[in-house]
Amino acid sequence: MSSSWPHSRSRRASIVAQFGETRAELVERALTTGDPLADAVVEEIHAGGRPVRIALAAGIRNGLASLDDPPPAVAALLAQAESRPDYADDALLDAGCRPYFSAHPAAHAISLSAGALIRVYDSPSIAGVLTATGRLVDAAERRLQETGTWVNSAMLPGGMRPGAHGYIATLQVRMLHAHMRRFTRAHGYDEAAFGVPINQVDLARTWMDFTITSYNAEEALGFGRTPSEIAEVYKYWWYVAHVLGIDARLVEGISSHDQAARVDAMLQAVTGPPGPDSAELAEATLSAIGGVLNEIISIPKVAAMQALYALTRRFHGHDLGDELRLPRGAAADALLSPGIAAIRHHRSRLRTDPAAWEREHEKGITAARELLADKSEQTAYEHQAEPATVS
Repeated sequence: MSSSWPHSRSRRASIVAQFGETRAELVERALTTGDPLADAVVEEIHAGGRPVRIALAAGIRNGLASLDDPPPAVAALLAQAESRPDYADDALLDAGCRPYFSAHPAAHAISLSAGALIRVYDSPSIAGVLTATGRLVDAAERRLQETGTWVNSAMLPGGMRPGAHGYIATLQVRMLHAHMRRFTRAHGYDEAAFGVPINQVDLARTWMDFTITSYNAEEALGFGRTPSEIAEVYKYWWYVAHVLGIDARLVEGISSHDQAARVDAMLQAVTGPPGPDSAELAEATLSAIGGVLNEIISIPKVAAMQALYALTRRFHGHDLGDELRLPRGAAADALLSPGIAAIRHHRSRLRTDPAAWEREHEKGITAARELLADKSEQTAYEHQAEPATVS
């Protein structure tokens, strides 16, 4: 075993056998790497204090060119974030996100919670970071709301252009990760077991949960997308990954669920089994979204929870459902199928009318804007970005 390979992240020899030497080298670097540019900014903040925070906040909002004599690490971070890969043309930034908005907001809420976040929390290293930072079960509802706020901001047309709300939020999330990484390393996180906290494997695996996991969940709900639509949103997410500080070698080039699944299998192979906190996190997350569904589509919370348990098992399989101690509900599962079939039929009819299909996207975009406009509380990533915040 390599001396740098985290001992709770499978064995290097196993990864070589399954995926080859080149991919094993990439995974080893990813497990032992955080986000060098953002991590350098955090160190600069701890050395320089408030002036560095002020420069960073202004640069994120107004661009590197707006700063006079910026701190070196801040300048390097902003230069990378503002650079545009050759695939990221205006059409992608303004329209590559549109297939996302063909689904109902409730479908997004379910796919984010019972789909993406359930699998994010399945990672023992992520659960370990949340434990170390004190944001475990009691903050599950807030994390769900904040994650939804960030995704909606990032997915709005033009939202990832420098200075737009999605771009700002994504860089703030990136910096929150860096602050959490530094804090966790200083508070007992077992790096020899799990690798660098919030390392590149963790980041790329979470990217997979916002793409393949979420979109497969929405397809299971009846909100399927065509291969060309899926390719477009994957390409859009390459750019989100670029701004978020994810190594392009881990995600760029993916344009289908089959391609994503092959990379995801490699990432999952070095993630490890669910930790002791995963079941509590899963229950807290589903409970939070049960309340949200009651508000969105007036489903009583008891019924919503039974449906969510059944959907979570559909999304992730019974093995993970049993590991997370989720109840089995044959009756709730059976009741879901007719409703999902009706959604699929309705969408098939909409697709035959281009004007109606376009209106469906516009409804989704409007709903996302309204949700963001109704946000009353500051998110953790916004709070962390304030110049007065003390790490």
